Amino acid sequence: MSEHTAQHPLVRYGWDEGFAADFSAHAAEGLTPGRIVRVDRGRCDLVVADGDSDDVRHVLADTALVTTGDPVAIMCTGDWAAVDLASGHVRALLPRRTAFVRSTSSSRSEGQILAANADCAIVAVSLAADLDLGRIERFLALAWESGAEPLVVLTKADLVTAEVLGHLVADTGAAAPGAQVVAVSAETGEGLDVLAAVLGGRTSVLLGQSGAGKSTLANALVGAEVQDVRATRDRDGKGRHTTTTRNLLPLPLPAGGVLIDTPGLRGVGLWDAGAGVARTFSEIEALAVRCRFHDCAHAAEPGCAVLAAVETGELHQRRLDSYRKLVRENEWIASRTDARLRAEIRRDWKAKQVAGRLAMEYKRGRSR
Repeated sequence: MSEHTAQHPLVRYGWDEGFAADFSAHAAEGLTPGRIVRVDRGRCDLVVADGDSDDVRHVLADTALVTTGDPVAIMCTGDWAAVDLASGHVRALLPRRTAFVRSTSSSRSEGQILAANADCAIVAVSLAADLDLGRIERFLALAWESGAEPLVVLTKADLVTAEVLGHLVADTGAAAPGAQVVAVSAETGEGLDVLAAVLGGRTSVLLGQSGAGKSTLANALVGAEVQDVRATRDRDGKGRHTTTTRNLLPLPLPAGGVLIDTPGLRGVGLWDAGAGVARTFSEIEALAVRCRFHDCAHAAEPGCAVLAAVETGELHQRRLDSYRKLVRENEWIASRTDARLRAEIRRDWKAKQVAGRLAMEYKRGRSR
């Protein structure tokens, strides 16, 4: 990083030479770089360099000039923007490095952007409720697809014994190949130093269900009561939404960095996350290379290396079931926006069903 860029007040918020280069054309137009802290009802709160000091200040700007028909392209928390301070308008967004996108309700074929330009995607999971590995895998698929580095944080670790915690961390690690797993307790401070070291100097987005302890974790990391916290229900460990908007919060110096806190997500639908699913189930993808047929569905085909691994215990059946579910869901979401692809997928499903039935009949015949 050049000396000029290193001294920029927005470095603490993620500004670097790459973003400076992307902004150069806008600088020639007299615009100011700013990072979006929050978007609400057509206006956004941005942090910009304070020209009268070496610090930053917040400004409000209108978003109307960069409104698009694409719900994924609209500005969101974490975006870097070119701001006209005189008119109070955002004129343009800088290219995103990463984007966390989920599908909207099942009745519409649209994606929803949750956060942009995150280096790390924190999947918060509460240990106050039973561990749902399938939901963790779903979050991880979206996190890998976003381009950010996933990190699974098991919150409320003080609620279980050390022995049980060890098993839960191991189970989570098996469901999250390639992702770090950290157990923390905001109550006792356990694991917070490790987590703070991982997040230092980076942009992180905090994701999870209501009641996962995101707001409590955010307060512990920031070192102040910046987010409202409400108790979860004892009967199921669930909570109500305490964070209603996506907010970008600066983390303490000297490590610095920023944290994007998000509202609790009840639904986590995939959105064009094929690569993310493959990364989440990397061991299945590695096994699939050894299947007899390149288009093996890992259902009943002869010579399927994935099914063979299940039979020997190398691969757990639960992982395969979860993989199949997310692959089917992702293919269906993609097909809803492309009629030709939808027809191809249906033909492929039918062909695989026929092949599966034939394979099963052949297997039964040989066993007689």
